[in-house]
Formats: sequence, C-alpha cells, structure tokens
Amino acid sequence: MCPSEQSRRLADSHESDHRALTTRHGRIFSRRQRGSSRLKLVLFLSLVVALIYVGVKVIPILVNNMQFQDAIESTARFASVNRQTADDIRTAVLKEADNDDIPIAAQDIHVKGDGGRVEIAADYSVTVNLGVYQWTLNFHPYAKNNPLL
Repeated sequence: MCPSEQSRRLADSHESDHRALTTRHGRIFSRRQRGSSRLKLVLFLSLVVALIYVGVKVIPILVNNMQFQDAIESTARFASVNRQTADDIRTAVLKEADNDDIPIAAQDIHVKGDGGRVEIAADYSVTVNLGVYQWTLNFHPYAKNNPLL
C-alpha cells in the first residue's frame, strides 16, 4: 500500500467515525427533546384536568349565587308594591335560597324597609372540597328598590 492510499483510508475511517458519533449524539439529543415534550404534555394535561375539576366543583355554586342574587332583586323590586313586611320578605328570600341550594339561615338575611324603600342583604359562605384543599367562597348578595316618587 502506498502512503497516499493509507492516508486516504485513515481519513475515510476518521470521517465515518465522525458521522457515527454525530448520529449517536443526534439520537441522544432527539431523545432528550422527545422526553421534554412528553413532560410538557403531561404537565399541560394535568393542568387542564385540574382546571376542569375545579370548574365542575365551583361553577354550579357561582351559578346558584347569581340566581339567588336575581331572586333577591326581584323580591326587593316587588316588596313595596305587594306591601310585604320585613318578615314576609325574609320568608320569601329563604324560600328562594332553598330553591337555589343556598346554605343560609334567617338571621343572615337583613331586611330594611322604610317609606317604600326596601333593602335586602344576605351573607353566606360555601366551602368547596377540592380533595387536597378546602376553599371557602364568601357571598354578599344585596338588592334594593328605588321608589318612583
């Protein structure tokens, strides 16, 4: 073998070794990237599942509060027209609270009425059990009517 042929073979073998190393490193690098994207996917899906779980637990409570707020406003609007006493108004609000699954007692409903003006305020709390955390939601619905005269 001539020296130039030996150097060419040596160069070819060095180049093939370099390609093999690059390929190996490329595979390792791509595996790391794939593992990272899997981790991101798992974290993202975990976050989505957690948000859906919290939403399923909390949204019905918020909807019930909005319905209760609407019922209180309606009761306040028609209380003076129907000439209801404070106790009648409190009873009507308690009935609406029961319809909307609101955990409230009669002493938590404050009714003030004078000269055709009626104000209704209520305070209640709902505790949501999220498994690892107890979340207490505090609500303070309020409504009043303004007499026309």
